[in-house]
Amino acid sequence: MTFKQTPQPAPVPPAAGDRRRWFALAIVMTAAFMDLVDVTIVNIAIPSIQRDEGASFSQIQWITAGYALAFAAGLITGGRLGDIHGRKRVFLVGIGGFTLASALCGLAANPEMLVASRILQGGMAALMVPQVLSIVHATFPAHERGKVFGLFGAIVGLGAVSGPLLGALLTEWNLFGLEWRPIFLINLPVGIAGLVLGSRFITESKAPRALRLDPVGVALVTLGLLMLIYPLTRGEELGWPLWGYLSMAGSLVVLAVLVAYERRKSARDGSPLVELSLFRVKSFAAGIAVQTVFGVALGVFFLVWTLYMQFGLGWSPLRAGLTGVPFSIAVSTAAGISVQTLVPRFGRKVLQTGALVMAAGVLLYMVESGRYGLAITSWQMALPLVVMGLGMGLIVAPLTDAVLSQVPREHAGAASGLINTVQQMGNALGLGLVSVVFFGTMSDRLTPDRIGPAYVDAFQNALGWVAAVMAVIFLLMFALPRRPAQHVEGGPAEDSAQEQEPALV
Repeated sequence: MTFKQTPQPAPVPPAAGDRRRWFALAIVMTAAFMDLVDVTIVNIAIPSIQRDEGASFSQIQWITAGYALAFAAGLITGGRLGDIHGRKRVFLVGIGGFTLASALCGLAANPEMLVASRILQGGMAALMVPQVLSIVHATFPAHERGKVFGLFGAIVGLGAVSGPLLGALLTEWNLFGLEWRPIFLINLPVGIAGLVLGSRFITESKAPRALRLDPVGVALVTLGLLMLIYPLTRGEELGWPLWGYLSMAGSLVVLAVLVAYERRKSARDGSPLVELSLFRVKSFAAGIAVQTVFGVALGVFFLVWTLYMQFGLGWSPLRAGLTGVPFSIAVSTAAGISVQTLVPRFGRKVLQTGALVMAAGVLLYMVESGRYGLAITSWQMALPLVVMGLGMGLIVAPLTDAVLSQVPREHAGAASGLINTVQQMGNALGLGLVSVVFFGTMSDRLTPDRIGPAYVDAFQNALGWVAAVMAVIFLLMFALPRRPAQHVEGGPAEDSAQEQEPALV
């Protein structure tokens, strides 16, 4: 979880005996679950989409990268819109738009329409997700919020486990001959129910002094990332044309313009998209680098893993989905232990151990993949996946607190919103890099008997990159505070959740 970035109102929570707040909780939790599952459910179905629709490999990258990019670019603005115009109102617009975009994805007539619908879906998620725990904060009294936030942690774990399985089952069953389309269409009844019930049971709330919107900042961030990611996804396919290199170089210029603009906007009205003063805090600057690079690693791994199992090994979506269950369980287990038991005792060492353990799991996976080749089985993958999952769980849960622990209280919301955003942007960048680290190692003309071995080799190459990234993350973590759970004076207080509103990652 991360924190939204605008000042809080002082809403009067419903009375303890008011059952409406529990209906509201069920509605927003269902919406959060829908978003979390949608991210993981698509990955497992991508090979089926590619085969059925004849999508190019750059298009299947954009099915996931387009969602991540739109989600990242709109998160902070989505949160501010809720503070200005009302969280309930913006939540309903977001869930309604997300449902509509899901229908467009399910009814897509070609890969181009699917990519465009996924971008719309990511934008609507950016409106919906920041409101979820904001509504909880405004609806529940302080003494009940710990229990409620614990429920959200369980929802995150459940989404990680059930998403791939649900996607595999829906794809494998081929309901009504719709092939992969039910993975999107299943959102329709859920979204419509959330829209109807949310309008009745959710209490409206706003921030009394919400920051202004920064559309120019959003446009510059989006343009800069597009100029970087688009040539990466298309470069291999097009033979790395000159315009691609110019575009990637130009993206650095655009991002430099963004920094200059945000500095001026901060001085002018105090409501920039990016609070540049935060980067003077050593732990925050390092943490942002960790989140970005970690997002890159995850973006690369999860896409190439799916392609390896289904295209390279020829496994069904169901078998691929079941193979990932040990990984998801290991992540959830380690995440709970790290926050409750390990971090209070060992601090930063827990996160660094997580990076090394995850790197060890990746290297073990490389060994297993090379040893067994196309004959590898799901149970032979179980050990490296469990090791990777344990390492990832040690990182994801305590990282946000470690990054925020030395940030002054007045900037806690801006800092945590930025953490969430850069992680999504890193994920989009990682998905773009798949063209380089995975497809870039394969020949354009593969005979049928060479497809499997080529995918195995490409998978091992991608894993080598992921392991190297984890080593970089380990080194960056030395700049994090030794005891992330202990907040410095003037930093975000232990009860900051009562003053800042979390938003689900």
